[in-house]
Amino acid sequence: MRALAWHGTHDVRVDTVPDPEIINPKDAIIKVTSTAICGSDLHLYDGVIPSMKSGDILGHEFMGEVVETGPKSTLEKGQRVVVPFTIACGCCFFCDKEQYSACDNTNPVEKQDMSETLYGKAMCGIFGYSHMTGGYSGGQAEYVRVPFSDVGPIVVPDGMEDDQALFLSDILPTGWMGAENADIEPGDTVAVWGCGPVGLFAAQSALLMGAERVISIDHHPQRLQLAKQIGADIIDFRRTDVREALMEMTGGIGPDAVIDAVGMEAHGFAVDNMMDVAKQKIGIGADRASALKQAILAVRKGGRVSMPGVYGGMTDKFPLGAFMEKGLTLKTGQTHVQRYLQPLMEKIQAGEIDTTWLISHRLPLEEAPRGYDQFKNNQNEWTKVVLKPGS
Repeated sequence: MRALAWHGTHDVRVDTVPDPEIINPKDAIIKVTSTAICGSDLHLYDGVIPSMKSGDILGHEFMGEVVETGPKSTLEKGQRVVVPFTIACGCCFFCDKEQYSACDNTNPVEKQDMSETLYGKAMCGIFGYSHMTGGYSGGQAEYVRVPFSDVGPIVVPDGMEDDQALFLSDILPTGWMGAENADIEPGDTVAVWGCGPVGLFAAQSALLMGAERVISIDHHPQRLQLAKQIGADIIDFRRTDVREALMEMTGGIGPDAVIDAVGMEAHGFAVDNMMDVAKQKIGIGADRASALKQAILAVRKGGRVSMPGVYGGMTDKFPLGAFMEKGLTLKTGQTHVQRYLQPLMEKIQAGEIDTTWLISHRLPLEEAPRGYDQFKNNQNEWTKVVLKPGS
């Protein structure tokens, strides 16, 4: 089959690789019909996530048709399914609490050393996202093996197009959980850093959850316009002092809740961020956390901080004093996708949520390297790339 493989920093190629096979009884093989490039994939593309190996198959946002099942899979051949990016067993301590992204059983023991060293506990398995998360082959391919297929995938109803359902795999639940973690109350003002796919869905979700006002912050004109179209006010951080603008827009109090949907490769011209850029380039594990730092300083006293943006290492100059003195609350984590699949599917069916407006480009899988290059270097126009294997 054909699949997109990582071969080093800014080096991804569509290779011919062996077809996946059933290994465990709960496995299923999916013929991929749509797969997307995620902002988190750019962290792999930029070489800032450790434990990648040449030839690793990328991609954690995908859906398709079931073509083969193990004897204990609950799926049936011919079903169309969306697959969560997090792999969960469904029966461990954490899955019982619906904390699926903390699953204890999906990251093979031999793969756990690095994440245990970095984070104190091993991460769950994630498709196409380094050997630190299990070394699973991803879905930017013609076919993919889905372990624990009795827990993760959700069947797509007849009549629902791929474009409507695909983002249930990651960015829609991630944006929703990002807004949920902000503990939004009626009348709240919520500021969202980042108008990438997760930031836009977080803004959309915050409005659906009852926020009176959402303020989206970015510097790409087209992405800011998308935020405006879904009902958010906007700030271009290259033209405006963000903290001053937020104070003016909230009567000097600050937003009630803030959402960092940017993560570890934040832009910005502050001295500490430029130092973090340099550290990241020489590989010493420094996250660029300027968006998070700015959010902590801007939020009102007693406010809430939600962090769906991905971080992988350490950050310098963290404003811990401001966090404590202001009495803030932080919620974060990889998304518990399985928890949100059914309710979000129902909202899509009811017409309460639309996801198709985000897609800017559709490409054959063979053009995936160009898609990565443009998604990284032309973010204003390339807001979301969907890849179509076999086209």
